[in-house]
Amino acid sequence: MSASPDPSCYQAVVSAPGFSLAVRCDDDEIERIAFLPAGAAVTPGNALAAEAVRQLHAYLADAGFVFGLPLRPSGTHFQRRVWQQIAAIPTHQTRTYGELARALHNAPRAVGQACGANPFAVVVPCHRVLASGGGLGGFARQNGGFLLDVKRWLLAHEGC
Repeated sequence: MSASPDPSCYQAVVSAPGFSLAVRCDDDEIERIAFLPAGAAVTPGNALAAEAVRQLHAYLADAGFVFGLPLRPSGTHFQRRVWQQIAAIPTHQTRTYGELARALHNAPRAVGQACGANPFAVVVPCHRVLASGGGLGGFARQNGGFLLDVKRWLLAHEGC
């Protein structure tokens, strides 16, 4: 989920409150959705980017929106298992790194590392994964800064 600072390497950029969501895709699959600092929107460069923009706007308007985008398979086997568990967390709910680790028979740190490697911001909702005791934990391999503000906004948007 880490952001590339150059929006020109994306096929579309959606402006959100205090941040942007950048979409990288070809004509068939989404390769990445990343958080960027707030900036100007970029008009979609192809039909799939336009559909991703439509769905991202729908989510920003209604946190209960369910995404239906073709995501390019990526990551290790373990990362994909973590992302599958995260994608199953219902809107308005959270889980802890420890809860996911127990379900996957692994360590919370490994789950956190897989969360940080998630290439599909918002669609695979790593923002719904918190530290034990209700703390935010990290986000997109960051322990502070604008990305934690994004995590706070997403959780508030979803009523968590």
